[in-house]
Amino acid sequence: MKSNEVLLDAFGRVRENVEATLEGLDDGSLARRPAGTGNSIAWLIWHLGRVADAQVASAAGLDQVWTSQDFAGRFGLPLTERDTGYGHSSHQVDAVQAAPELLLEYYNAVHRQTVEFVNTLTDQDLDRIVDKRWDPPVTLGVRLVSTIADCLQHVGQAAYAKGLKA
Repeated sequence: MKSNEVLLDAFGRVRENVEATLEGLDDGSLARRPAGTGNSIAWLIWHLGRVADAQVASAAGLDQVWTSQDFAGRFGLPLTERDTGYGHSSHQVDAVQAAPELLLEYYNAVHRQTVEFVNTLTDQDLDRIVDKRWDPPVTLGVRLVSTIADCLQHVGQAAYAKGLKA
């Protein structure tokens, strides 16, 4: 198995879990915040999509799906177009509301762009430095694995929140 095939499998698992988590949810369930202060399912799915979109697009030299396919306009959130959710206040978490179909459509578009990019990668490509701000500098391989880890963590949180009773 090639390295990019392992990465594709991992990104595919994120997509499968996003779809399964959103299945059967209504707007109220999406907006509910565990214990009143936790992140809502809508925010978690939006955020993991934004993180994957921003990280992969940057590493690949591509435009983010969020803006290039006008998901920013379609979501209509009171946030800047570059916002990915890092450091959000409770008020900002509450502001992220969207129908499950729109959340899934956005994530699927991000996933498609990710798959197209990862399909082109060789093992040597994964050693390319994509972020010199860290010590040691971050390689493409490390960036993709950290993106997968972040997304899996957030989709797991969303799935857990889905299982909680109101």
